[in-house]
Amino acid sequence: MRESLRDIKTVGTLTPSSRHLCESMIRHIDFENGITIVELGAGDGVITHQLLSKMPVDSRLIVFEVNEKFCRTLRQIHDPRFILVDDTAEKLEDYLNQLHIDHIDYVISALPFTSLPKTLGINIVKQCYHHLKKGGLFVQMHYSLFTKRLYKKIFGNVDVCFVPLNLPPAFVLVSEKI
Repeated sequence: MRESLRDIKTVGTLTPSSRHLCESMIRHIDFENGITIVELGAGDGVITHQLLSKMPVDSRLIVFEVNEKFCRTLRQIHDPRFILVDDTAEKLEDYLNQLHIDHIDYVISALPFTSLPKTLGINIVKQCYHHLKKGGLFVQMHYSLFTKRLYKKIFGNVDVCFVPLNLPPAFVLVSEKI
């Protein structure tokens, strides 16, 4: 909470995501085969740990986080499937190229798009769309539906799930690359 108060525009919330919100975000993922997941805005890693607990051994999880305190916490994860990128999601394409990754299966995002400059948010979502495989999913959590039209404009579709058992209550928005 202290880190959230210090940097609310980057952190985006005052409280950690509840178990119910985490489950709602990752229930869209098919964990049967090796997959590549990009997590944007991992925070203290609550969703990261849930993903790693379900991912097959031949999978990869590339996590973007800019907050140094959260990065220190995330560096405690010692898992060969886990790649921490302590840089902005705006550089997603650069890092995917460095890692020789052509496409990703899922994007799980907790980025606070409502507090980012509009063009930056659009750029990040467009990069996600470009690098998702056909049928890949972009899963975003929000505390309002203010940016729903952004995902609808880029993906052409967006499903919304309300998660009341979170503080504050949240929405999970899911868009598929068709």
